[in-house]
Amino acid sequence: MTAKLIAFAKKWTLPLGMLAGVAVYLMFHFFTFLSPLKAVVTEISHYIMPFFIFVMLFATFLRINPRSMHLCRWHTSLLALQLACCLLIALPLHFFPQFSYGVVAQGALVCLIAPTGTAAAVIAGRLGGNETTLTTYTILSSLIAAVMIPLVLPLVELHAAGSFIQQFLLILQHVFPLLICPFLAAWALREFTPALNQKITQLFGDLAFYLWGVSLVIAIGLTLRSVANSHFDTHVLWLLAGSGLAACLWQFGAGKIAGRYFNDYIACGQGFGQKNTLLAIWVAYTYLSPVISIAPSSYILFQNIVNSWQLWQRETGRL
Repeated sequence: MTAKLIAFAKKWTLPLGMLAGVAVYLMFHFFTFLSPLKAVVTEISHYIMPFFIFVMLFATFLRINPRSMHLCRWHTSLLALQLACCLLIALPLHFFPQFSYGVVAQGALVCLIAPTGTAAAVIAGRLGGNETTLTTYTILSSLIAAVMIPLVLPLVELHAAGSFIQQFLLILQHVFPLLICPFLAAWALREFTPALNQKITQLFGDLAFYLWGVSLVIAIGLTLRSVANSHFDTHVLWLLAGSGLAACLWQFGAGKIAGRYFNDYIACGQGFGQKNTLLAIWVAYTYLSPVISIAPSSYILFQNIVNSWQLWQRETGRL
């Protein structure tokens, strides 16, 4: 019975997590006796999200042997394209801060700047793609994002105090350890204590998956709270969700076009399109505006629709 429940939860994690997030928000919204806990839960969530992201990255990197990593041409090409896309949004926002729909553009930006999701290689493998090249790209993407995020976000943090350098260093001191330290810790374990590395890898097992489910509940709850407390018009909120859709279609599409050129169609598509959306939500909520988290939250839904469609195509022999 327990095995069946776990299998069911794994299969339906996305809808169950989103429904649970909605339920948690509604519970705090309508049950007034829970009001004293709102501030506490919000404060705790600000610490839990980065902790979960760290542990999920660490659990993923534990399974990777750095010696098996090989740099491909498409790695540098897609990373350069990602940076170019981010700057194409960030620079106009910096020089034209009065743009009416700047918040919508920022929503697209956080979807573009996020590194590749840790499950991308697994999905690519199920689609018949090259897991090895994509695993290398996933690590490179996280390492580059550790610098790209603090480099680009100060350009659009229009109401932040301090100079560009001050904002860069402020974001860097939080984002850099969050993305770099899991890799360094996993590498050190594998290199210096291989027996301990094997035990911890077995212990973690599906831990990253379960943490992703819990993080999804928290992320959806925070996003709904942002929507409820937002002062923006309803059409702006819909445009934010639409920016997540546009970013999703662009990145999967551009990745697959590049994949045809580099003869690594599936790995390029998943590497450029499947994002670490929980990190994007945390970045939006922490460094920009909570309402911007609508964009990466919608990206979660759209990228899973794309992945489900691709898996169906694969199972029916159309891919």
